[in-house]
Amino acid sequence: MTKDELVTIMADKAGITKSQAGTALDAFTDAVAGALSKGGSVTLTGFGAFSVSHRAARAGRNPQTGAALQIPAMDVPKFKAGKALKDAVR
Repeated sequence: MTKDELVTIMADKAGITKSQAGTALDAFTDAVAGALSKGGSVTLTGFGAFSVSHRAARAGRNPQTGAALQIPAMDVPKFKAGKALKDAVR
C-alpha cells in the first residue's frame, strides 16, 4: 500500500477530503518522528508501539571487495505490533 492509497482509505473511512486526510497523516508521522528523535516512544494501545533501539558498533564486510570495515553504533526506530494488530493479521 502506498501513502496515496492510505490517504484515500483514511478519507473514505473518516468522511473527510483527501487533502485533510493527507494533512492528518503527515501530522501523525511528524509527531511520531519528533517523539522518537527526543528518545521517547509512542504507544497506540492495541495497534503497537514505536520506540528507539540502540545498535552497538560492530565489524562488517564490504560484499563487493570483502574488505573489513567498522559499522558505527547508532539509534534506530523500532516497531512492536500490539495484540489487536497481530490478531487481525492471523
